[in-house]
Amino acid sequence: MNDTLHVIGNGPSASLYKQGSHGRKLTCNIPHFPIPDAYATVMVDFKMMNAINKDGVIPPQPWVLGWRPQKYMEKNPGFYMKSAPIIREFYTVLPKYVAGYTDFNCGHVATHYGITKFKPDTVHLYGFDSMFNFDLSSATDFYLQSDRGDHNNTRLTNNWRKIWENMFKEFSDRQIVLHMDKHDNLKFIKGKNVDIKVY
Repeated sequence: MNDTLHVIGNGPSASLYKQGSHGRKLTCNIPHFPIPDAYATVMVDFKMMNAINKDGVIPPQPWVLGWRPQKYMEKNPGFYMKSAPIIREFYTVLPKYVAGYTDFNCGHVATHYGITKFKPDTVHLYGFDSMFNFDLSSATDFYLQSDRGDHNNTRLTNNWRKIWENMFKEFSDRQIVLHMDKHDNLKFIKGKNVDIKVY
């Protein structure tokens, strides 16, 4: 049994992850760099599925997919048949503290899925800079266009931070370690089970 989970997101601080670290690894969308021993790449968006299906974008395999990719597969059965061998599973859980699937981003889903499935004692999170600042830049931006205007960034970060805070409460029996490359203050209430490692 692995007692450690690493979730590697797409923000700049993802670079703090050290290759070969002990435990299970999950990545989000298209990571900054290859993680050869990752259990799966987690994806949750229609636009990512469309980019794979129509534009030839190739995320690392195998995949764990959320509710919206599942709906996309239902509407595109040929794409689903082609992709089925590399899909580990669909994860469509929506916690009560999340208003809808559009608010439940890839990092949230990967973390919730990983804790639920593997029941690790410790969870390390890298590349989730929006917990600390308004940097929503992502490795995925190289492949997909996203609205990075101030209004949208503020809306997203406010929604996302509340979900993180509530998720860490839900899993209060797990130790959460947030890895950051500079000392910005965490923008939500930190529970006793949350540590911040600053580099």
